[in-house]
Amino acid sequence: MSVPLYQAKAEFFRMLGHPVRIRVLELLQDGPTPVRDLLAAIEVEPSSLSQQLGVLRRSGIVTSTREGSTVVYELAGGDVADLMKAARRILTEMLAGQGELLAELREAEVAAG
Repeated sequence: MSVPLYQAKAEFFRMLGHPVRIRVLELLQDGPTPVRDLLAAIEVEPSSLSQQLGVLRRSGIVTSTREGSTVVYELAGGDVADLMKAARRILTEMLAGQGELLAELREAEVAAG
């Protein structure tokens, strides 16, 4: 029995729903990155980063290759980078809308005061 598309999408977004995973995906937009560089940029325990990288790798959203003793991660496809950019645009619009609403509320408060 196949999973409905909306359920598969929900599971996909749930998989993305962790701050460390999002940060990894943001960093990987710049190209393949060694684990040590990810660790330096994210500042979490190595075991925590390893766990989150495993989730991303098992989902197929990132791939890893070994270069000597170094493991390098990269995005599996360009669509992930596009998704991260779209998320940034959506958040920017949402925050701009909230800023406008806050300004309107402040104006109303001054007028009522």
